[in-house]
Amino acid sequence: MKAMTVFTDGGSRGNPGPAAVGWVIKGDNETLVEKGKFIGRATNNIAEYTAVIEALKWLIFSSWSRLNRDQLAPSIIFFLDSKLVVNQLNGFYKIKNDKLKLLVMEVRGLENKIERKIIYRFVPREKNREADRLVNEALDRELL
Repeated sequence: MKAMTVFTDGGSRGNPGPAAVGWVIKGDNETLVEKGKFIGRATNNIAEYTAVIEALKWLIFSSWSRLNRDQLAPSIIFFLDSKLVVNQLNGFYKIKNDKLKLLVMEVRGLENKIERKIIYRFVPREKNREADRLVNEALDRELL
């Protein structure tokens, strides 16, 4: 696989409030997986980080990943519509919140297990529609 991209999103209805995450993983522009998951009560920022964590876990632990480990691209680009999370993960912003510090530590541990270069990039919300849709579908399923 030459290119792997991951689109993640997290959101809450209220801040904090009922929250969900969504992630779409593509290899060579073909969708490999798309998932949405309700995560309980959380802030928007915690949901954004949790989306990254869930996508990383899928890359490590899914049966597809275990079977195709050698086919993973040499680098994986994550696209998020949260400037805060992107800038914190790229080391441009300090992390003051203790809960977010713990989530960053979890992200770093998962990154090490993937053994690939992980790149985090910001995209405007309109370029992250698939992941956003999965967040809202998960919230709607849980709240209706």
